[in-house]
Parts: sequence; C-alpha cells; structure tokens
Amino acid sequence: MPIVAAALLLAASQPVAEVRVAFDRRGETAVIATGLADIAANRPVTADDPVRVASISKLVTAIAVLRLVDAGALDLDADVSEALGWRLRHPRYPDVPISLRMLLSHRAGIADGVDYVLPLDGELAPVLADPKAWDTAHAPGRWFAYANLNFPIVASVIERITGERFDRAMQRLVFAPLGIEACYNWASCPPDFAARAVVQYRGRQPTKDDHQGRPPPCPVEPARDGSCDLSRWRAGVNGAMFSPQGGLRISARGLATIGRMLLNKGRMPGGRLLSRRAFATLTTPLWTWDGTNGDTGSDATTGAKQAGFLCRYGLAVTFLATPAGGCRDDPFGDGRVRIGHAGDAYGLRSGLWVDLRRGTGVAYFATDVPVVPSPRSAFTPTEERLARGVVR
Repeated sequence: MPIVAAALLLAASQPVAEVRVAFDRRGETAVIATGLADIAANRPVTADDPVRVASISKLVTAIAVLRLVDAGALDLDADVSEALGWRLRHPRYPDVPISLRMLLSHRAGIADGVDYVLPLDGELAPVLADPKAWDTAHAPGRWFAYANLNFPIVASVIERITGERFDRAMQRLVFAPLGIEACYNWASCPPDFAARAVVQYRGRQPTKDDHQGRPPPCPVEPARDGSCDLSRWRAGVNGAMFSPQGGLRISARGLATIGRMLLNKGRMPGGRLLSRRAFATLTTPLWTWDGTNGDTGSDATTGAKQAGFLCRYGLAVTFLATPAGGCRDDPFGDGRVRIGHAGDAYGLRSGLWVDLRRGTGVAYFATDVPVVPSPRSAFTPTEERLARGVVR
C-alpha cells in the first residue's frame, strides 16, 4: 500500500479530536488536546471548546435536582404527578406512584420505545401515554433499565417547580455558582461560545453542531412548522426541549470544575453547592447488579449491546469497577471505585470520573470514535486510553 494511502487509512481509524483534563481537589494537574474541533475549518481543538457531552448531562441535571431538594422545593420520594400537574403512571401498574428517585436512577419502568426528541411545540404527556414508553415486564422500582426518556420528565418537574425554562434553571442552580460557561442546547450560551462548538463526526461526516463558526440557526429542535419561537415555551409542558438527557454543551475544563466540586464533597470556592446530606445521597448506589435485577448492557442511544457496562447506579451517577460476575465496568483497569458518568452519542465518547478516596479525577471526550470491542472492558479502547491517560 502506498505510504500516503496508508497514512490516510490510519487517520480515518483514529478519533478526529481528543481532549483530556486530569485534576485533583485543588485544580488541574494535566491537560492534553489533540486533533481538530472542525475539520472543514482546520480548527485545532482546545480544552475550552464546548462539546455536546451526551449522557454526562444526566449527572449535571441530578445535581440541580439535589440543589432544589436542599432548598426544600423538591422531595425525591414524592409522586412527581403532583409537580407535573398531570398523572404519570405505568399503564400496567397504575397504583404505583413514580418518584424523582426512580426516574433519576432508571428504575421507574420507563423505556425508550418512543421518540423522546420532541419539537419546540411538542408536549411530553401524550408521549408518556403511549404504552411503548413503558417496560411492560417490570413494575416501577423493581428493575434497572437505562432510558433517556426519564430525564425530560425530570426537566419538566424542574420547570414546574421553579417557573423557569430548564436551561435557565441549570444556569442559576449549577453553572453560575461554579463559574462555568455551559448550556443545555444553545439558547442560554453566548454566540461566541456556540461559534467555538466542537463538531461531532461519524466516519468523518458531521453528525452534530456543524455550525460553520456561527451560532446554530435554532438552538433547539424547531417546531413542526419549522419555526423557532422560544416564547412558545410553557413550564413543564415539554421537558425534552433542552435535552436534559444529553444536550449539555460544556468544555472538558468545565467538566473538570464539576469534578473538583465532587472531589470536595459538594464544596466550591466561596461555599457549598451541595449540602453534606445531598452529597451523600448523590454518592450512594441505589441499584447494584445481582445477576437478575436489571439490564447491564443496553445502550439507550445506539441500541448496541454492551454487556456489563452498567452494574452500579445511583441518582444519575455510575459507580465503576463493580466486583460482580459479568461486570465489565472498569475502563481504568485498576479495580478502583470511581463515580461519574459516561457519554455516547453522534460518534462521541465522553467521561467524567472521580476517585473520592484518592482525590483525583479526569474529564475527557473524543469525536468520531471507532466502535471496536475491547477485551478488557465494555468501554471502547479509545475511552480506556483516555481514562488511563494515554492520548495519541
């Protein structure tokens, strides 16, 4: 094979961009950024560029919920129907109330059998009235099955309780106190931030956030008539609008700031983001695989099977390195317990992981990640490299 052709083949088998920020309780300890944020513009990626980090968004949503619990505005175990203003029930188990604790831990009986990406003028209640939105085999609270649809419901609750758009509530509750520039979808981020978006790719073809150096023409999914009038927003009607399950745009450096807050047990410069009680709640597993009590390997975004990928889970928190048969949830390969969340969507893989005992953590992402099996874990070899600090 000619040298040029071989080089092109090798490049096509590597991620387009990789960023990794390692940190401890005091600050960053190492930063590496390689590749391109935008192929067409030949723009190098940096640790400050915003990227859609996929399901790490869920963990950040849970932090906002716990802030509202701290304030006495929410109860993790109350029937969410009271906050929603409409009755949410599993059609086969109508007498079982559904709580935020169930929704955040993927134990509410929700399934991703319906489209949860709703247009600006969509409504969530009719989506949940469809039997395909539910796991018909298991009652709420009895089974773990990862489902993105849980989080638009959580966002609707946040909107109804605060009276704010979900993206603005997240600014007030999480990003502003931590001094982070971030947003769910793009509406509450400044134009220059959106213009620096990391383009996501699959097979070198753009899949998300290909804005050509400009803010997107519509920061959310347009209405069914193609319009984009955010004044049509109504609190709690469409919690999917700002993609609470995966639409967080944040830099690796911003993720590391959240990670340091976790390492400091809810503390941040100038005070606390989470109370001691809220932090303890966040860092306690609610479900652990025992061989019969859940689904450890269905990827809710891609539909791919990754047996042993999830074996311990809490309030939108993954616990790594579960010492149980069939569990392959240790991309670091050292058997140490870490908490955080992974992300997987549109060709991107991401992770935010902290080791509370050692006081260390890492935030990373890569775009256009080759999906190849690893003999070591249920994560991709790219994620394993980034977790361990081996960046190309």
